[in-house]
Amino acid sequence: MRFDQLPQSKQIEDRRGETRRGVGGRAGGIGVGTLLILGALGWALGINPIYLIGGAQILSGLRGPQQEAQPVNRGPDAGPDRTGQFVAAVLGSTEVQWKDIFAQNGRTYEAPTLVMFSGATQSACGYAQSAMGPFYCPNDQKVYLDTSFFDDLERRFHGCQARSKACQFSQAYVITHEIGHHVQNLLGVLPQVQRAQLGLGQADSNQLQVRVELQADCLAGVWGHYAAEKWGVIEPGDVEAAMQTASAIGDDRLQRQSQGYIVPDAFTHGSSEQRTRWFLTGLKSGQIASCDTFQAQPL
Repeated sequence: MRFDQLPQSKQIEDRRGETRRGVGGRAGGIGVGTLLILGALGWALGINPIYLIGGAQILSGLRGPQQEAQPVNRGPDAGPDRTGQFVAAVLGSTEVQWKDIFAQNGRTYEAPTLVMFSGATQSACGYAQSAMGPFYCPNDQKVYLDTSFFDDLERRFHGCQARSKACQFSQAYVITHEIGHHVQNLLGVLPQVQRAQLGLGQADSNQLQVRVELQADCLAGVWGHYAAEKWGVIEPGDVEAAMQTASAIGDDRLQRQSQGYIVPDAFTHGSSEQRTRWFLTGLKSGQIASCDTFQAQPL
């Protein structure tokens, strides 16, 4: 992936290096305190906690139970902040893309802020820890990203090695998936789904959440289509690496790794095949209309 030519966003809050107290213990890679806080504060603040806990499920499939991110202290002699530059470039490209798309439909795109942190930080949706993985908080319209998540991608996925360009496209996929949730929020999809989930059983609620996540995957693909067309960012191996990432964080694969079998009713993000297919759908079409996972049959 070629990101040096992408526009740099100014919608970045860099909280790396801040020292925060941890919360609770860990269970299967997810903090027990994290789950309790997400559950209690999620409903109290008017957001379905599944949106946040989903990030924890992704990261628990990558990070071992004893591994915690540490605060990053960047002094004046630390050298170029390549990670910060990369995140700002990907975010900047999404701002250009979605501003254009919204304008074409007579709407105004309100860019979110992306918070980079290390270890833990505070969000309007509660206490954010590295174990939660990247997530979008509708309450403050911010994306929260512990950049150590990128290191996990590099360690765990073949074809995503040592800051390789293919690995960068996988990292961009993670960011643009969360921006996809912001787009859904602006379009009213997230609040509409949350209202629909009230009174539903867990399995039916999960099915709606799967459609939310697969649509965000598709919207990330729309970004890829636009970025390739406008800036030529996609290089050989990029799409394959992103698809490997999408496949690796499918619910079926994560469940099989953690418990040895799959429970489709417990899916909240979709299977590996579904995640890959919907990303490619957006990548090939470049159209929001192709991302209507709520009407798709079969999903």
